[in-house]
Amino acid sequence: MLAIENTLISDTVISEDFVCNISKCKGECCVAGEAGAPLEKEEVIFLEQHYSKIKPYLNKKGIAAIEEQGVFVKGIDGDFETPLVKGKECAYTVFSETGTASCGIEKAHNKGVIDFQKPISCHLYPVRIQTYDTMTAVNYHSWSICSDACDFGKALKIPVYQFVKTALIRKFGSDWYDALEQHTKKTS
Repeated sequence: MLAIENTLISDTVISEDFVCNISKCKGECCVAGEAGAPLEKEEVIFLEQHYSKIKPYLNKKGIAAIEEQGVFVKGIDGDFETPLVKGKECAYTVFSETGTASCGIEKAHNKGVIDFQKPISCHLYPVRIQTYDTMTAVNYHSWSICSDACDFGKALKIPVYQFVKTALIRKFGSDWYDALEQHTKKTS
């Protein structure tokens, strides 16, 4: 474990390799699982205020799920998360003609309609964040649907923390990320 500011970073965030291989997995992380994507309180507020701008970038099933359940739901653990379409994909998921899943929120962002890229939990994946009273745990989440991403990362020699660099900077800031990189240079 590595400590930076009030975070504890799992060694696997540094030691494991990972690069999304969307051509292989087809965005399965937007579809698989038992719950929606974790949302932070500020993200819930953003979605409540800007849903009408995101809605044109969603599909009919997603819109129906959001209008029935709301722009967020509370999970069994009481945390905020995105609603699901009939217990399957995230309600904000859209599919290409080839069946590849992507994020409708991110599509609205890419078109310049909103200034929010997508939930930080999605942007950070495969890194998962757990916040406690006095510190935040930064962990690597290994999931079988991402085996192609692990293989691709190994082939390219890109560790998890480098793959999610932009997201880590978005979450913790550039000074934090620089400290993480300095540590990895010392240990390699």
